Amino acid sequence: MKERIVFLDWLRVLACLMVILVHTTEPFYLGGEGTLITCEANAVWSTLIDSAIRSAVPLFVLTSSYLLFPVKGDTRAFLKRRFTRVGIPFLFWLLFYAFVPAIGSSLSDYNFAENLKRLLLNFSDAGGHLWFLYMFLGVYLIMPVLSPWVEKISKRGEEWFLALWLLATLLPYLRRIALEVYGLSEVWGEASWNEFGILYYFNGFIGYVMMGHYFKKYVPELNWKKTLSLALPLWIVGYAIVAGGFWYLMPKEFPINESIDLAKDMETTWTYCSFGVVMTTVAYFLIARKFTAVGWVYQHLIMPLSQLSYGIYLVHLFILGVVFGMVSNWFSALDPWISTPLIIPCSALLTFILSALIIKLISYLPGHRYLIG
Repeated sequence: MKERIVFLDWLRVLACLMVILVHTTEPFYLGGEGTLITCEANAVWSTLIDSAIRSAVPLFVLTSSYLLFPVKGDTRAFLKRRFTRVGIPFLFWLLFYAFVPAIGSSLSDYNFAENLKRLLLNFSDAGGHLWFLYMFLGVYLIMPVLSPWVEKISKRGEEWFLALWLLATLLPYLRRIALEVYGLSEVWGEASWNEFGILYYFNGFIGYVMMGHYFKKYVPELNWKKTLSLALPLWIVGYAIVAGGFWYLMPKEFPINESIDLAKDMETTWTYCSFGVVMTTVAYFLIARKFTAVGWVYQHLIMPLSQLSYGIYLVHLFILGVVFGMVSNWFSALDPWISTPLIIPCSALLTFILSALIIKLISYLPGHRYLIG
């Protein structure tokens, strides 16, 4: 028990459930030609729910950074452990999603030859959530490079880095403004022939890596009053930016059935490394630090689920479709204003439970570490 950082287990389980909630919300604004919103109720509920959980992926990165960064000991040993723990299961599930149709789907939906071709350079369509693992492995690769520097830099120096990174999290908004004002989305040195703007090297998930270290080294444990006095304003303002931007960019005449480009545009304030999402991420992290109880719930529920969380993430998309369809049928007679906010959490919770049971069964197999981490 002493070897575990208790609040990270709580945070890992929360982030895993949030990811599944994101994926159970998607059918209410994605589909058809790419962007499909059938009614105002689905538009409102998608905005309200999904905007609150865009912090899921950043929380995973913060958790790993807090636990592993800066890297101690031999770089080769660190990378070997990480790539064995994460990389080998990733390769297995990359192949799995390419060649095994998800539960409830049809063989006619699968083009095995095309999936094999895609694997040479990327994941297959059915395994879209595996984008996260490419990013995560990249984070592991950069950690040993940054570690000697972060151990020598001062607190002020680290704050300057984070300040520049926070400035870079405004880039999605600035690009959108530039597109409306000038007709071009490039800002601060970016151009059609050059994507490397002035803040390019301060952009992306590297900021969450640095933030995890900063919290661990410089932010002391706060009492509940101070935690909430910081977390609540951060979450409220961040949520207003994230949800407000999505709603503002959404057409208001329903049904909407347009190309995927519209959804990508609407998600401008939903991007993981944008300012509003950063604010909500910090809020969740501050509150999670207060969860340090090691009673029955932690020992028999949270810690075991945390240990299974990587596997849950890997497998959940395989069963989500059939679970979502089943739960949707349960509430199909209800008005969308009532059914949609029931379908999303019920589908996510049931998918989470079934995924955990599947991964728990796999954990009894010999060599399960190479399948589920």
